[in-house]
Amino acid sequence: MTVAPEASERARIDERLMSFLRERHARGLATARNPGSVTVPVWFHVINQGSGAANGDVPQSQIDDQITVLNAAYASTPFRFTLAAVDRTTNAAWFAMTPGSTAENQAKKALRQGGAETLNLYSANPSGGLLGWATFPSDYSRAPTQDGVVVLYSSVPGGGAAPYDEGDTGTHEIGHWLGLYHTFQGGCTASGDQVNDTPSERSAAYGCPTGRDSCRRKAGLDPITNFMDYTDDACMNQFTSGQVARMDQMHLQYRSN
Repeated sequence: MTVAPEASERARIDERLMSFLRERHARGLATARNPGSVTVPVWFHVINQGSGAANGDVPQSQIDDQITVLNAAYASTPFRFTLAAVDRTTNAAWFAMTPGSTAENQAKKALRQGGAETLNLYSANPSGGLLGWATFPSDYSRAPTQDGVVVLYSSVPGGGAAPYDEGDTGTHEIGHWLGLYHTFQGGCTASGDQVNDTPSERSAAYGCPTGRDSCRRKAGLDPITNFMDYTDDACMNQFTSGQVARMDQMHLQYRSN
């Protein structure tokens, strides 16, 4: 579970983004890039408690399938994910890491590769039923070693964590890594996720509740098929054009070489 910054910090992040975009416009630089034009190298860190898939030792075939799922999900965006390397670490404490824990800090400091442009994807077995979490682009400068995405090892395609085992936990958390908030951020208030074309949503949706409309005074049904909701993997299938633009802009500001 990725927790968004407080409202005041989200406002500051957006103010800095608007300033960044104005500066690029003034310099005649692009603020939007073509689909497939940005390669994102992926270091996949398999953290396990022993050999075999049941111990979190994710097989190469499932890692390859995860990359395929990401590229399908992000097909309308500038980003194409390329597997740079896979490493495997047997460490029971790291395997059970939770957000902000000593184990997470130690694992990331030991394993992380590359700069802000590199996606470090860690598979583990977090306690408390967590499927994953991520850092935001604006976090990088103050904590570069902690940058990246953690997913439940069995959430990868074929991993067995049904209905969350088609790889879209990775899709969702990488959305955060690229600057997106949940579709239900802010509930039925104004555009709490900072994206204008995602309908307001009072709370997270689960399963695949077709026709759900939790903000009846706002336009549009709940965006249950959006990758940034909490629905089943089989229910998720889209980013909006506004989300694509925001990811592109946030990457340009914080993760572009």
